[in-house]
Amino acid sequence: MKVWLVSFLLLFLVAQFLLWLKNFVTPLPLYIFGGAFLAIVSNYDHKISEFITEQTNNILSSGKKLNE
Repeated sequence: MKVWLVSFLLLFLVAQFLLWLKNFVTPLPLYIFGGAFLAIVSNYDHKISEFITEQTNNILSSGKKLNE
C-alpha cells in the first residue's frame, strides 16, 4: 500500500511540475544574457591562458630592461 501511495504522489508531482514548466515563459533579455554568459564561459580558458602568457612575457621583458 505504501508503494502505491508513494508512486501516486510522485507521479502527481511530476505531472504538476510539467504543467507548470509548459506555461513558464522566459523573457528575451534572459536569453540574451544567458547566451552572452555561455559565450564567455566557453572561451574563458582560451583567453585567460593567452592573457597570462602575454603578461608573463611583459614582466620578463621589463625585468630584462631593468637589469641591462
